Amino acid sequence: MDNSGYCNESFNSLQSGTSDEDMVEIAGATLDFSSTDDVPPLDRDYTSGYGTHGSGGDMLNGGTRLMDLLEEAAPGVGTYEDFNTIDWVREKSKDRDRHREIASKSKESTWALLHSVSDAFSGWLLMLLIGLMAGALAGGIDISAHWMTDLKEGVCLNGFWFNHEHCCWNSNETTFQERDKCPQWKSWAELIIGTTEGAFAYIVNYLMYVCWALLFSFLAVSLVRSFAPYACGSGIPEIKTILSGFIIRGYLGKWTLVIKTITLVLAVSSGLSLGKEGPLVHVACCCGNILCHLFTKYRKNEAKRREVLSAAAAVGVSVAFGAPIGGVLFSLEEVSYYFPLKTLWRSFFAALVAAFTLRSINPFGNSRLVLFYVEFHSPWHLLELVPFILLGIFGGIWGALFIRANIAWCRCRKTTRLGHYPVLEVLVVTAVTAVLAFPNDYTRTSGSELISELFNDCGLLDSSKLCDYINVNASKSSNELPDRPAGHNVYTAMWQLSLALIFKMLITVVTFGMKVPSGLFIPSMAVGAIAGRLLGVGMEQLAYHHHDWAVFRGWCSPGADCITPGLYAMVGAAACLGGVTRMTVSLVVIMFELTGGLEYIVPLMAAAMTSKWVADALGREGIYEAHIRLNGYPFLEAKEEFSHKTLAMDVMRPRRSDPPLSVLTQDSLTVEDVETLIAETTYSGFPVVVSHESQRLVDLIISIENARMRQDGIVSTSRIFFTEYMPPQPPESPAPLKLRGIMDLSPFTVTDHTAMEIVVDIFRKLGLRQCLVTHNGRLLGIITKKDILKHMAQMANRDPDSILFN
Repeated sequence: MDNSGYCNESFNSLQSGTSDEDMVEIAGATLDFSSTDDVPPLDRDYTSGYGTHGSGGDMLNGGTRLMDLLEEAAPGVGTYEDFNTIDWVREKSKDRDRHREIASKSKESTWALLHSVSDAFSGWLLMLLIGLMAGALAGGIDISAHWMTDLKEGVCLNGFWFNHEHCCWNSNETTFQERDKCPQWKSWAELIIGTTEGAFAYIVNYLMYVCWALLFSFLAVSLVRSFAPYACGSGIPEIKTILSGFIIRGYLGKWTLVIKTITLVLAVSSGLSLGKEGPLVHVACCCGNILCHLFTKYRKNEAKRREVLSAAAAVGVSVAFGAPIGGVLFSLEEVSYYFPLKTLWRSFFAALVAAFTLRSINPFGNSRLVLFYVEFHSPWHLLELVPFILLGIFGGIWGALFIRANIAWCRCRKTTRLGHYPVLEVLVVTAVTAVLAFPNDYTRTSGSELISELFNDCGLLDSSKLCDYINVNASKSSNELPDRPAGHNVYTAMWQLSLALIFKMLITVVTFGMKVPSGLFIPSMAVGAIAGRLLGVGMEQLAYHHHDWAVFRGWCSPGADCITPGLYAMVGAAACLGGVTRMTVSLVVIMFELTGGLEYIVPLMAAAMTSKWVADALGREGIYEAHIRLNGYPFLEAKEEFSHKTLAMDVMRPRRSDPPLSVLTQDSLTVEDVETLIAETTYSGFPVVVSHESQRLVDLIISIENARMRQDGIVSTSRIFFTEYMPPQPPESPAPLKLRGIMDLSPFTVTDHTAMEIVVDIFRKLGLRQCLVTHNGRLLGIITKKDILKHMAQMANRDPDSILFN
């Protein structure tokens, strides 16, 4: 991939604004270089590495002179450009130096001491602000999505801003059996033709449902296309890549936050098979990134900022599910690349604040933080672990098949003309979804309402079709209902759920990855909950009609409450979500926080582990890792083992057919020599050796074109010195140029016979951008992160040029 040309194409197409081809697919989103001012270029390094091809050479070849480049504002190290990786070692070193300086000055005066205290407290204050902001946004999204989802079916006469539930709360005409019906709420058929009975009224409601869905989805994709192309998709693959040290300018900017918040409401309300949980992680990270600009130590240090973004990811899950502990574990297990202990505590605090804020807003109207509160009255039996494990197997198989199908569809979108018409694709998928979903009660409702109904444990007063049992013994209290024979409506519901299962499994494949905000948690849980409820009802009826079988004898006697179908739905939801995302610990914690079912941890653990084992046997990658690889992000997966027996000399550059490595020599080097070298190459950093003959490594020049020095009297014949000591110069000689301030005096080196397994481990754990290769102290070549990723892709029989780097 020629990235520079690709970026230029994206820029030109985004500027034209004339067709659907304005959105050029990359990374499940779109490159938008017209809006990079969302995040000021705090770090602008015009290269992807030292001695590697990058954009720095292109900028320097246009007649820029070294003396012009040295006219930077202040001395210091270079900064990072778009689509490059940060240098973790350098960033952490900068932060340690800053901390030492503050600590040493704190003893000099009271003002310096107060500054030291405020600096230490700023991290906690930032967490507080992120929690408050993300919680408030999540509450607004929940309330708006609920109202707009109900708007597709009708409107409240007391106030159009009331959703169906709120509209009927204060009505005196509402009965318990038909609590969703009240005179104040009118369907569109009632408003247009004055009746709710008959085929014509059904058609009117049908058409209005489809029209509202198309309107919402069109507004969502149009806003994304016009204002913030990065606002589409889930956002978690990109968040993982950013947290690993990759720079994507504008992805966490203010426009992305505004548009993602608005379009997330529209996309969820349109009835598409998607959720808001993944996008809420993106929204929370946008909040964290924007608020980082209020604090200098986070604004000027990319590594410190990524600690904040790790905490913000935890906040996103906390507000999405009302699961603060699960959010922290999700960030630790699934998203974060660098997660020190202090980030754990700050993540916990931020998730707590966000959950408290969301609870104060009370968007669900149930005075609870949990999204799907359950209250099962019968314990599970040890023999039920068998169907729970079967649900885990189903979740693992479906997760692996879903990932393959979705990646194949997304690859088709990227490589065919389908990707050039994102608006048309969204409208077609919305139309198909709405037309097929409306006739079925279980696909017409939102994913959250469907899951809530499937998790429900039936009581005597429940009016749901799933609870239409024949009460052979109604004398018992509603909390101790025995297993009962299923009524006619239960069997009808089973057929509808079976059709809904097939529909959800197919439509989610083409929905995830479109140019609208789309999460995967709720659709995956819905598939598992449907399968679990079907199995649960089947087990319940089997136990009722065949209680004398050996498998039921002893624990499921006649008149006992043995099987809880809602529990099977909950376990199935966890199994399918685990099969798609490969989450384990965080998944189980999220599920019991989500439902309040603390005593059902063992079934959840059994299903989650089974689904992961089965899914891993069919494919090693989760959905987010698969999308990272599809989009070519430079992400070194810590879970992936490097098992090939290659050496550093096999990966380093220059190769045997390449020209020799460009270096600077310590002796007799002038400004004109460096200018010539920069003009003839596309490199930005250069190793310094003693001489061309010895090639003994001295150090490494960091981003020479970004040298931040102001020296007067520099001309082309000025000598360059790399040491503090400068020998006496003739009186008539021009002023020398000192470059020691931009040198890395301790560059990381490996020998040419170092196993690549060790090199990869070094890059992962230290977050390196490049590493020099030597033999007995003699410089042989260089290995960059891009080289490692290309080598790993080549070893896995993938296209090495698919790695996205500037």
